Amino acid sequence: MKTLKQAKVGSTVRVVKLHGEGAVKRRIMDMGLTRGVEVYIRKLAPLGDPIEVTVRGYELSIRKADADMVEVE
Repeated sequence: MKTLKQAKVGSTVRVVKLHGEGAVKRRIMDMGLTRGVEVYIRKLAPLGDPIEVTVRGYELSIRKADADMVEVE
């Protein structure tokens, strides 16, 4: 299982599954990270957190803790 947190900068991945429950999972889905969507990893912040990605045509910064809940391929 590979997560969004483990994806390399400059790669494009596809969301397979969302882990987590309740409000946390809902917040991730509200940001546009749903099953089947392609995510481009743009860059990491200087200290490694957050991760900047492009999803559905817009830029999104996501914390590593949340990125670890997104399974990708």
